[in-house]
Amino acid sequence: MIGFQGMNVIRWDAHMCLPLHPQASFAPIEELRAAGLNYVSINVGMDMNPVSQILSVIAGYRATIARHPEKFALVSSVADIDRARLAGQIAIGFDLEGAMPLLEQPDMVALYASLGVRQIHFAYNRNNSVADGCHDVERGLTPLGWRMVQAINDAGLLMDCSHTGRRCSLEIMEVSAKPVVFSHANPLALVAHGRNISDAQIRACAATGGVVCVSGVARFLGTPNPTAQDVARHAAYVADLVGVQHVGIGLDIGFSEDGLDDQPPGDFDPSHWWPESAGYASGVSGLCYTPVDTWQKLEAALQSAGLRPDEAALVLGGNMVRVAQQVWPMLIQPD
Repeated sequence: MIGFQGMNVIRWDAHMCLPLHPQASFAPIEELRAAGLNYVSINVGMDMNPVSQILSVIAGYRATIARHPEKFALVSSVADIDRARLAGQIAIGFDLEGAMPLLEQPDMVALYASLGVRQIHFAYNRNNSVADGCHDVERGLTPLGWRMVQAINDAGLLMDCSHTGRRCSLEIMEVSAKPVVFSHANPLALVAHGRNISDAQIRACAATGGVVCVSGVARFLGTPNPTAQDVARHAAYVADLVGVQHVGIGLDIGFSEDGLDDQPPGDFDPSHWWPESAGYASGVSGLCYTPVDTWQKLEAALQSAGLRPDEAALVLGGNMVRVAQQVWPMLIQPD
């Protein structure tokens, strides 16, 4: 894509969610491609999803990508993303939200990498044996968690701190040898919610060379009907705090599909993962997201928020490209 006064721009969405079902439609990914997106990280599972479900989802998503090489490309490097862009494809990577699918085995990280997972964070709102969730009691990174950070670094995956407890995230960023990202997070200073991150967390992320990717979720943006202008306002706050080179976009749009049941099997309690005490009146089903066409409006919105065209280009993808270039070259190429 050529834009921003002739610059080559890779537009990068650091996190979104399809139904966690092997037969999920990729029509939303085609919408993102039509909106000008070049790379998207798709969630393939959270702490509440058993490994059997996650592997089924990965297999189904990979099969859909393979059936449509004219539209989609599962990638391992920034060079792969650029090739996909030139071919008119949208580049795709997968992400895991939580360490429970790692089964307390650091060796699982490299296995997921070989299947297309490109970033992992360690806790989904609640504590586990590796890390703390943002809606649970603070303990800090566990000894196993320290080993898991090393496994993430060694496997060449992006170390993500979204959904993670404040103290725990600071410890992850202290121990990581590579840049750390928040793939979908918003400034606590603008909206007081447990999922949002403090100035100390933002500064620590920037100190690793990492990127805070602003979410488009209404509750975390502090508005019932979020727009590109709301996202840009949060991005501008991070830029003012730590520099524009540490800001990105992870809209966290959640797509549903009639007829597909993607809930975890067994006795699943949504109120545990999205507690009413933390402001989730109706669990994740009560969340509202910015629409796909936000991607077509963000350039103008960022400039209206005070960013120059070249700075907006960094936020829309350039910063995540830089971090991926530092982390991803070690990755195993997908089949």
